[in-house]
Amino acid sequence: MPGSTRPGGRTARTREAVREATLAEIAERGYDGLTVDGVAARAGVHRATVHRRWRNAAGLAADVLDLASGERWPVPDTGGIQGDLRELTSLVVTHFEDPHAGAVSRALVSAAVHDPVTARALHGFLAGRHRQAAPLVARAVERGELPEGTDGEEVVRAAVAPVYYRLFISGEAADAGTAERSADAALAAARSGVFVRGVRNSPDRSGS
Repeated sequence: MPGSTRPGGRTARTREAVREATLAEIAERGYDGLTVDGVAARAGVHRATVHRRWRNAAGLAADVLDLASGERWPVPDTGGIQGDLRELTSLVVTHFEDPHAGAVSRALVSAAVHDPVTARALHGFLAGRHRQAAPLVARAVERGELPEGTDGEEVVRAAVAPVYYRLFISGEAADAGTAERSADAALAAARSGVFVRGVRNSPDRSGS
């Protein structure tokens, strides 16, 4: 990823200033309005420094996602898998409803459709989120709520996927009801063994 950090050093402070400026510029102008000059001016960093380290809008967006991927996500722990998955999908819906955070995330996801650098960064960011959330499935397996060998990351993907489909493919509303149904559908599939590692779920050809 563009940029590197020394914890507590000037490089880290510069990177954080550029990150905050990039988020502000995207929220205000969208990804199409994101420029090196605009970020440099807002961050109070010399344009040459920003250009050398991040090169362009794609590099700035990718670094924002790279930094975010290392941050902790508030993974739910309600004591039961249904509550955990419902809270998880609700967090996604609530995030996109936020005027600032939602606008930034929508812009980054949309940019990833057209820009391979941003796409790779977004993939890494989402993969990290799935890994962070996977322990809620592991806990459910330990409690006997799900079959042994259930793939936690796949369950999480299945739970949040319908939300992203509505937001970015079909253009339909994604609300609290959407979040609950998405969680429950993923849970039903997980309970049936669909996400058990190494198991191929083929159609029943017996006619029964």
